[in-house]
Amino acid sequence: MRLTRDNTVVGFIGTGVMGKSMAGHLLAAGYRVLVYNRTRAKAEALVPLGATIKDSVADLAREANLIITMVGYPKDVEEVYLGEDGILPNGKAGSYLIDMTTSTPSLARRIHELARARGMFALDAPVSGGDIGAREARLTIMVGGDAEVFSAVEPILRHMGTNIVLQGGAGAGQHTKMCNQIAIAANMIGVCEAMAYARKAGLDPANVLKSIEAGAAGSWSLSNLAPRMLRGDFAPGFYVKHFIKDMGIALEAAEEMGLDTPGLRLAKQLYEQLAASGEENSGTQALFKLYQP
Repeated sequence: MRLTRDNTVVGFIGTGVMGKSMAGHLLAAGYRVLVYNRTRAKAEALVPLGATIKDSVADLAREANLIITMVGYPKDVEEVYLGEDGILPNGKAGSYLIDMTTSTPSLARRIHELARARGMFALDAPVSGGDIGAREARLTIMVGGDAEVFSAVEPILRHMGTNIVLQGGAGAGQHTKMCNQIAIAANMIGVCEAMAYARKAGLDPANVLKSIEAGAAGSWSLSNLAPRMLRGDFAPGFYVKHFIKDMGIALEAAEEMGLDTPGLRLAKQLYEQLAASGEENSGTQALFKLYQP
């Protein structure tokens, strides 16, 4: 079926820091959007934009024919899709299911197979870009699944992101997101240490940024998160606790493949130290606090 605004009812599950903006873009594009969030108050801001809040995942799944999930942990994904009140037991044949949570490749493959057995079409499509990318509809979306399913939903994904790539079969999106998180993990250590060094050397770190972010050291984290660090802004664009979860998934997957990732291991240890100090609900840039006197 060709998906159009007239024949598509979008169900969006998980309207937190990023999901709220993502659902908002679909509303702005003219789609009918049903929303569900465990904490109902987090979905209420979307009602004036035209969203309808549903009381359960099952209620949403019975009505929507394209369902997007953006929840916290693999256990949440499993519950939302496979639980008695979940999407697969209650959804309609022919529905498209897009999990944009960062989850495990094995769970993505499992959902894909179970969905296919029920006549549904599932993709794993985790994202990168944080709260800024979600707010500005500039997310990178890494997709795993069948090419024809990707083609059907790509126009809808374009309302939320700009860099959208089908990476392979089911689970490939999640594997790609692990590559992304591994690259970020070590980079965040470098960004924090560079800013701490600049201060210790008596330099103006903001002025230092003008030089180094345009050169070989440049990165998204350096340009977007270092200024937040220097302002003392540690509000979450992406939670410390969720980054630790992602690094754990990546470490487990790497070990299964026989790959040693010492940089990733170190980053996870530092973030666990940060979380233990009470910063698990801060943004990932709060790692800088470990370098402050």
